Amino acid sequence: MKYLLRRLFAWFAIALITVTTLFACTNSRNINNGNKLGISDRTDERIVLGTTSTIRTLDPADANEFFISNIFYNSLERLYSYKEGSNEIVPQLATDMPKVSEDGLTYSVPVRTGIKFHDRTNFNAYTMKFALERFMNLEGAPASILSDVIASISAPSDAELIFQLKQPLQFFPKFLAFTGAAAISPQVYKHIKDEKTGKLLFLPDKLVGTGPYQVTQFVEGSYLRLDAFPDYWGKKPVNKGVDIQFFSSNANLLNAFKTGVVDIAFQTLTPTQIKNVEANAKQNDWTIASGQGATILYMVLNTQQAPLNDVRVRQALAAAIDRPLLQNRIFFNQREPLYSLIPSSFNESRPVFEQKYADGNGKLARQLLQEAGYSDDKPAQISIWYSPKYGGNGDLIASTLRASIQKNVGKILQVKTERVENTVGYAFLDKGVYPAYLLDWVPDILDPDNYIKPFLECEEAEGNLCKKGGSQFQGSFYNNPKMNELIANQRKERDSNKRSQQLQQIQEILAQDVPFIPLWQNKEYAFAQKGLQGVKIEPNQQLPYWNISK
Repeated sequence: MKYLLRRLFAWFAIALITVTTLFACTNSRNINNGNKLGISDRTDERIVLGTTSTIRTLDPADANEFFISNIFYNSLERLYSYKEGSNEIVPQLATDMPKVSEDGLTYSVPVRTGIKFHDRTNFNAYTMKFALERFMNLEGAPASILSDVIASISAPSDAELIFQLKQPLQFFPKFLAFTGAAAISPQVYKHIKDEKTGKLLFLPDKLVGTGPYQVTQFVEGSYLRLDAFPDYWGKKPVNKGVDIQFFSSNANLLNAFKTGVVDIAFQTLTPTQIKNVEANAKQNDWTIASGQGATILYMVLNTQQAPLNDVRVRQALAAAIDRPLLQNRIFFNQREPLYSLIPSSFNESRPVFEQKYADGNGKLARQLLQEAGYSDDKPAQISIWYSPKYGGNGDLIASTLRASIQKNVGKILQVKTERVENTVGYAFLDKGVYPAYLLDWVPDILDPDNYIKPFLECEEAEGNLCKKGGSQFQGSFYNNPKMNELIANQRKERDSNKRSQQLQQIQEILAQDVPFIPLWQNKEYAFAQKGLQGVKIEPNQQLPYWNISK
């Protein structure tokens, strides 16, 4: 996916913005406390949510960071969404699932009418066409999610959209469920243009859609106000609105939650802070909502750089890693061991690395290294690069990982860890600079393909060197023609059983060739004060606001 590094730069190039110093308080429903946070009408009918996340822009055509996706999830709507409590795709602004042509290239989607945007203008297929074409044409951070797969969009009537795809894609409705692929009011957005060229521009400080909440105030780095939209066509929120307060540090967020300044803490506390909240939850009647997240942590291996250009060395490294050790010592069981790039939350996932290598298998690792010509006197040497922000504590993760590998394998493998800032690391990752690099991945589309194609596909190759494609972009440079064939076939396969078999083959080849080593899968958390109800993390990792009440 071409948007990977752009997204990574966006996450880590944003500077943290200092907010007003917090003070101690004891009553989470005290209106004076609310005033200190910039909230003028804090009542029992409104929810205050605290976060350390930042919002770079409110424009869905230019934003794909996780927290803003949660705002989009609650204030915008798409043709398709996920059924509450599951990963099942269901119609939202569409009235039914699409009709698909025999060649799999044409999708006809029936569209709702009689719905109002937040500015009270009418929604229909024409306005949806405007929003999706704007999403692609403005070439913002997430544009390629749709532009890579959609050739054209037409609206034969106000109640139908027709999508022509570039290639068959049997799970295409999941792309239309991406949080940013949402309806926005043309009445607002079509007038935002460059005065000289007449081209459409981004609108970073407003958000006008059709969802259950409307944005009524935004102070960058400080405060976002969401009010329940009175003319919403669907299920009405059980609260009057949500006030989102941005905090400059995890410590400030934790203090605000413990002292009752915020009703909910979401995104993000450190593993140690989460452990602290869990330990004190019972005596304070706090609610902890958690769910298996879609974010994965992994290691990319440069298959072209010695000694990792020898598959036996890559396999040895995979065997040497002890996932449960870090799960317990570093993550306090807040992340689960991951044995495939496809998370265990998908039925298609197979624990291929566990089956082939187990954990901390020093005996197998030594055997593989010896077969590759290494010994205690002539060790293999590998440098693993990482960001200090990796997994919340990159230094501790890297040092523990290195120490456990050395303990399991001995002198035959010498591991060195190297620290690099994200902006530098990501700039050189696809240039082949790093032999091994610790990364994380937040999917855009909730489908196994989004953990396969952006990692393992090679579009252009020279021998076994990938020169263009997901593999090159990630810094692995892995190329396997059989893998490329399987990736292409599973994207268009309509028979779910056949596709599952293809995905299993992909995972087996992944475990054999080891261009990547899957490490851990995260959990998502939301912490709620006593008396709050309806706080739940959905399987798609999102936190719906409309069910939350006091």
